[in-house]
Amino acid sequence: MAGRAVVVGVGHYLPERVVPNSEFETTLDTSDEWIRTRSGIERRHFAAEGETTSDLAFNAAEAALKDAGLTAADIDAIILATSTADLTFPSAATMVQARLGMTNGFAFDVQAVCAGFVYALSNANALILSGQAKRVLVIGAETFSRIMDWTDRSTCVLFGDGAGAVILEGQEGAGTAQDRGILSTDLNSDGRYKDLLYVDGGVSTQSTGYLRMQGNQVFRHAVDKLAATAETALEKAGLSCDDVDWIVPHQANIRIIQGTARKMGLPMKNVVVTVQDHGNTSAASIPLALSVGKARGQIKQGDLIVTEAIGGGLAWGAVVLRW
Repeated sequence: MAGRAVVVGVGHYLPERVVPNSEFETTLDTSDEWIRTRSGIERRHFAAEGETTSDLAFNAAEAALKDAGLTAADIDAIILATSTADLTFPSAATMVQARLGMTNGFAFDVQAVCAGFVYALSNANALILSGQAKRVLVIGAETFSRIMDWTDRSTCVLFGDGAGAVILEGQEGAGTAQDRGILSTDLNSDGRYKDLLYVDGGVSTQSTGYLRMQGNQVFRHAVDKLAATAETALEKAGLSCDDVDWIVPHQANIRIIQGTARKMGLPMKNVVVTVQDHGNTSAASIPLALSVGKARGQIKQGDLIVTEAIGGGLAWGAVVLRW
């Protein structure tokens, strides 16, 4: 027998305000067609004034708890992946903990930008397998609209706000690749590529800053690194691309998603795509896509899923799990 971290609940939350591409046409030299053609994005959600990352995270967490039939008292730990926390400190995770009425256990944030949720899942898996927690609420939540330069048409049209959450529970498995739960993880980073994607401000520089990106360079790294990390994670689980039911990728750009699937030899019918509706929600995009994929009836119990993501750092990784 082997311990496994099994998904027992999933949920998401999107702010009410929907921003179609056409809204940018009045302020930028861009068009709906230009944005769609280059990114696959048609619309995204923006948080309301005063609506924070922890607000979005709390709503997604409540949805996941409801889906699992659990309460906050059943949770031992919260890991929240975000690059846009409400405050410098405390962590957004502890704010969610308080709002849920969870007075036991522990909560912390993970910051690996768009790869944050993959990093958070990997950490949650390790906590469960080492016996430090039985149930972990893993959240990805972002308000990237707060770090956009609205004069930069190459970046500000790509991002959106949202949150997704999953609950992992320690269960016994047979120790084979047929087990439900997380079967393998693969994490990577290379700090030499910082200048490709970063925010030009922060606490110790006493400025908030804006997101800056060399899109062509990020694209070049993304497809190769995403396909490689997915294949490495599958290999660790004793599986291959042929075994995959669904790729649930980080939703950054439809061309990156298509390129990665092609490199893995999988058709787009095996890919959960939400980028057209949400834009790039950074660490929120994979849990959002998992929740939407389940709600659509795509993802079913027993399906083998590969999630992969790359973000600023550069940081990238993949998780193989059976739903």
